[in-house]
Amino acid sequence: MVWIFFILVALLLVVGMAAVITGRLTPDPMADPVASTPDHGLPPGDFRAEDVDAVRFDTALRGYRMDQVDDVVDRLRMRIAELESPD
Repeated sequence: MVWIFFILVALLLVVGMAAVITGRLTPDPMADPVASTPDHGLPPGDFRAEDVDAVRFDTALRGYRMDQVDDVVDRLRMRIAELESPD
């Protein structure tokens, strides 16, 4: 009886390794990010306060897509620095 269990475990290991080798099962379960909505980031060029209110981000596993958030924060930081700089 015990040998049947060992055969099943060995078979599972062989099938699992074959799935990893052929690419059907990846060691990294995180899929590549995809956009589910049109880009609702800041418009190119100058923007207004209403444009910041309209910003929307795609959701990800632990919150929002970091690349989208980083892009908006960088543009806001540059705009604030531009407004604060003495002319």
